[in-house]
Amino acid sequence: MPDSPHVPADPGPDPAVDESRLEQLISQAQTALPVELPALANQCASALGLGTAQIYLADLQQWLLIPLDEALEPLSVDHSSAGWAYRTVAPRVVDADDGLIVWMPLVDGAERLGVLAVRTASLDGPLMRRSRMLAHLFAMLITSKRAYSDWLAARTRTAPMRLPAEMLRAFLPPRTIGSRRCVSTAVLEPAYDIAGDAFDHSVVKNVLHTMILDGMGHDLTAGLTTSVAMAAARNTRRGGGDLIDVVGSVDQALAQWLPDHFCTGVLCRLDAETGVLRWVNCGHPAPLLIRDDRVLAGALDSPPQPPIGLAGPLFPVARQVHETKLEPCDCVLLYSDGVVEARDENGAEFGLDRFTDFIIRSNAAGQRPAEVLRLLIHAILDYQRNHLRDDATILLFEWCPPNP
Repeated sequence: MPDSPHVPADPGPDPAVDESRLEQLISQAQTALPVELPALANQCASALGLGTAQIYLADLQQWLLIPLDEALEPLSVDHSSAGWAYRTVAPRVVDADDGLIVWMPLVDGAERLGVLAVRTASLDGPLMRRSRMLAHLFAMLITSKRAYSDWLAARTRTAPMRLPAEMLRAFLPPRTIGSRRCVSTAVLEPAYDIAGDAFDHSVVKNVLHTMILDGMGHDLTAGLTTSVAMAAARNTRRGGGDLIDVVGSVDQALAQWLPDHFCTGVLCRLDAETGVLRWVNCGHPAPLLIRDDRVLAGALDSPPQPPIGLAGPLFPVARQVHETKLEPCDCVLLYSDGVVEARDENGAEFGLDRFTDFIIRSNAAGQRPAEVLRLLIHAILDYQRNHLRDDATILLFEWCPPNP
């Protein structure tokens, strides 16, 4: 795949900024259709004294950077300068035949969206700042418009999506969320054929809520089960409920609306100011705590509790909430059994040791959490020759409070 976009030659930027034109374009951007964003990016770049600009979004599996301009070709995330900017969340400047290309990461908070290719005849401090400002603007525009744009959703797909996956993905939050104190990121495969697995994460003031679910079965009803579970959890969180209230509401919702179905899951609540972590494990693999590049064996184990939806008459005892205190830069891993049970052609499991070793080595190499999980889920897919027998979901959150 080509490393630079095929865009028209840049006649050379005007160093002056047309402020009135830029103001007009920003106002226009609020009502622009998503399909109009490529042209709008070029117009804004010109108003900033730059050359041209092209928007690339990561595909659903984060293999490719796909241009919104349908005349251009995708770029590889792993083997291009654009991909380097995406992977590292840092600008990359490369020579072009008629000037320079600045690859700027498109980031919404902690969520990597893609990259912006800014073509310019020359580059200095002010032009670099304008390129960064342009990337910030279009990251916000893409985030606001993709919530209702089927075109943007379709543009980032590389295969047909089955109905259960379509339904479940409508409920999923962004892959990555975060603040100055904590980051949560997740991946889920098979991207176009998921059914029962799901993740959720949300920030309520200074509290991070995370959840991973694994619904019974692998069909539309499994996806419906986890969708109802997520809706019930969000409804209670948004109503001010605590962790035990959230778990109870999900139990009740499944018992009422889908009495013959259940899901396993782990629900967590992290106070991002104090590092106090509370969690409930409902029949799911125990979370893992990584500290100082090693797994603290059994640190987040807890007595078994039934899956969500089986409480009540079958389990009259109240759910147990467990608590621990994290240390700065601790990582917590939630995962579904499809991750460690992936098998190679000889039947050997990917396994928990390989899973945790990959995380630790990637962290030690300085990879960002979202990039760690991108690489890991690709390694799991490769291990099973891109044909997972079960959904594989991983959620990682990290507590890194600022130094006092």
